[in-house]
Amino acid sequence: MSVLVYTESENGKFKKSAFEVASYAKAVADQLGASVTAISFNADDSEQLGTYGVSKVLNVTDDKLGTFNALAYANSIEQAAKKENAQVIIVSSSTNSKFLAPILAAKLKAGYVPNVVAAPESTSPFSVKRTAFSNKGFAHTEITTETKIIGVSNNAFGVKENQTTAIVEAFNADLNDADFSVKSIEIDKVAGQVTIADAEIVVSGGRGLKGPENWRMVEELAEVLGAATACSKPVSDMGWRPHGEHVGQTGKPVAANLYIAIGISGAIQHLAGVSSSKTKVVINSDPEAPFFKAADYGIVGDAFEVVPKLIEKLKEFKAQNA
Repeated sequence: MSVLVYTESENGKFKKSAFEVASYAKAVADQLGASVTAISFNADDSEQLGTYGVSKVLNVTDDKLGTFNALAYANSIEQAAKKENAQVIIVSSSTNSKFLAPILAAKLKAGYVPNVVAAPESTSPFSVKRTAFSNKGFAHTEITTETKIIGVSNNAFGVKENQTTAIVEAFNADLNDADFSVKSIEIDKVAGQVTIADAEIVVSGGRGLKGPENWRMVEELAEVLGAATACSKPVSDMGWRPHGEHVGQTGKPVAANLYIAIGISGAIQHLAGVSSSKTKVVINSDPEAPFFKAADYGIVGDAFEVVPKLIEKLKEFKAQNA
């Protein structure tokens, strides 16, 4: 028996979340006395998963699976799970995984618990801790089905090395035309080197920046910090920034170690989507902005004065500590 983990990649490179779910799978496998098998799609250097406790990698190489397809990926993972006799399947909490996990759960008659933040508290009964009520609380959920699917929250468990030699094995699932009945017509990707999903730090801007012409300030701060850039829903709705950068309950969830909000008042939907971030810093000229109540640190001031000074000080600090 093995624990199966779906490791996401893009353009042949594993995402950070792939190493985190592999680390989580190893922790579960140790509790169960099992090994870890990963399934990857068109990924390079699959052997590196061994660094995080994976002993076998089923590497799917298929041009038709170069673009994520929830049904085709779910069918592939289902077949891999049956091949490996895997009763526990680990996925991330990315948008893609949240698309495919319910399909996979229906096929395997499995219980699916997303937003899990810690290794199982018990494996008999099988119980996990997850966030609930838009990250305002926690739920301890028992999975009673024979097959179990766990969705791990980003940056919750962490990336943990556990050196193992990974054997890479070619794997080709039996797919047909019906598996590709839904096709991607266009993919809107966020520009930049750091993606929101993988970022340790996220710098986000709102309507307080007054227009897209002022966004360079956000980008420069992100460059200094090695961060991803993001925005509030009104900003993406007005076309100032691409929808791929919209974070919040109705956009992408953020679970960064540091989230910096510039000119964002803090609507409840935005707060719900970023509440899993460990440290939240707010810069806003309105001392009554709701975001200050949720912030760990707040600066009341004009962003056009505060942010350039912050960038200057950060550059000085980096130069002195290079």
